[in-house]
Amino acid sequence: MDAVTLAIANQRLAAVAEEMGVVLGRTALSPNIKERRDFSCAVFDARGNLVAQAAHIPVHLGSTPLSVRAAIASVPLGPGDVAVLNDPFAGGTHLPDVTVVAPVFLPAARRPFAYVANRAHHADIGGMAPGSMPLATSIFQEGFRLPPVRLIAGGRPQPEVLSLFLANTRVREEREGDLMAQWAALRVGMDRLGALVTRTGGVRRLARQMAALQTYSAALMRASLARIPPGVYRARDLLDDDGLGTERIPIAVAIAIGRGKARVDFTGSASQTRGPVNANFAVTRSAVLYVFTALAPEPIPPNEGLAWPLRIVAPEGSIVHARFPAAVAGGNVETSQRIVDVLLRALARALPARIPAASAGTMNNLALGGVIEGRSFAYYETLAGGAGAGPGGAGLSAVHTHMTNTMNTPVEALEAYYPLRVRRQAVRRGSGGRGRHRGGDGVVRELEFLAPAEVSLLAERRRIPPYGLAGGEAGAPGRDLLIRGGRARRIAAKASFSVEVGDRLRIETPGGGGFGRPRRRR
Repeated sequence: MDAVTLAIANQRLAAVAEEMGVVLGRTALSPNIKERRDFSCAVFDARGNLVAQAAHIPVHLGSTPLSVRAAIASVPLGPGDVAVLNDPFAGGTHLPDVTVVAPVFLPAARRPFAYVANRAHHADIGGMAPGSMPLATSIFQEGFRLPPVRLIAGGRPQPEVLSLFLANTRVREEREGDLMAQWAALRVGMDRLGALVTRTGGVRRLARQMAALQTYSAALMRASLARIPPGVYRARDLLDDDGLGTERIPIAVAIAIGRGKARVDFTGSASQTRGPVNANFAVTRSAVLYVFTALAPEPIPPNEGLAWPLRIVAPEGSIVHARFPAAVAGGNVETSQRIVDVLLRALARALPARIPAASAGTMNNLALGGVIEGRSFAYYETLAGGAGAGPGGAGLSAVHTHMTNTMNTPVEALEAYYPLRVRRQAVRRGSGGRGRHRGGDGVVRELEFLAPAEVSLLAERRRIPPYGLAGGEAGAPGRDLLIRGGRARRIAAKASFSVEVGDRLRIETPGGGGFGRPRRRR
């Protein structure tokens, strides 16, 4: 297929995914989806292989295809049907991430020629704490777990499934609005793909273009891997703890590069833990795909071809491939970041002129909820940190890095939706690591509670700071404080606790590591 045709096909399919994202973002009810854009939309071929994904959330890149295939295998899907699931042991990430999948048919066709899907983080999916990010010991405590089931049949919602879903959340109206927004985005994607068949010249030609795009991405990935000096590159990094007594949890990797291929072996990583920092294989796969895609010297279309030259070895029962019924809420948001850190640290030995120092290494998850004037509320957000400095310059400050690509909730929206007052929102000056190039600074956010609430904090890099490279210094670790009656006390980075009216929570996020030895000043 000629380059022009391939480029046009890529842009058309990516535009379908992007338009789905616009619809989802504009029609959702929750600030987490509407304001923060905590979702991803994608297009898949007739076998459920990823063809195009909008530039949304990296942690969804390698995991959503596994959910789509699980839905195809479990639920017979006809015209107008939609499957829904959130099971982390069926390709999901953690329970708040709800995936919907729909087949795309031509009129009178017996089989779909494509699938569309999106995944959105719902701010509460039940469980033992508002926001569904608790300090749990099993997945049963984390919320409502849904295997692949039919949500929509022949264009009509299934009332039993919808009622079951909504009965297991604290904020029923918000969940229903977000779920219907996901369905609306699917309908737009189906319409656009139907029109694309006509514009392309038939379904067979579109299928050939989808296959050619995957082959093209695989070729670009092989070319990128061929530029890395052959060898085996090893590294090790640590999670602070699991929140329940296990500390300094190692993640180890050995990356074997050669002949345009890579074998990524996590043997030597810790066994799965009692606390909620376990990552399932889908999350680990996403982190690996993200790192090698980011290393490519030119953009690679995000599709199934990215994974073809890569082999991932993740021992089952480990922190990077947890077995059911492990608690996994933090694996998606925290352990994924540490997997990226350890992969980049290993590859820095091969590409010292390209790899940056560690970024904040945490999503600084904050979830809370309660009841005010007889109505339940639930809030979830990840907070930005500092980016690691690199050979080419300083790291950015106050930015979401690596496996998260979300925005922050604007202060105005936060105070309008929730009984909260933002006392401070600022860059945490001086938190980036010193070096020839300085790491980016983290942020400080201080919230005052205007109603009693239950709070869950799930964060990392409070004990073990983000590393520097090439002689650069580590970034400052994060810090969390609860201020009550004018007195501040430090709290654990993985904790659930109650707050009263007038209490304030201050979260200071980590800075990025520095790069290169600091220059001496006179």
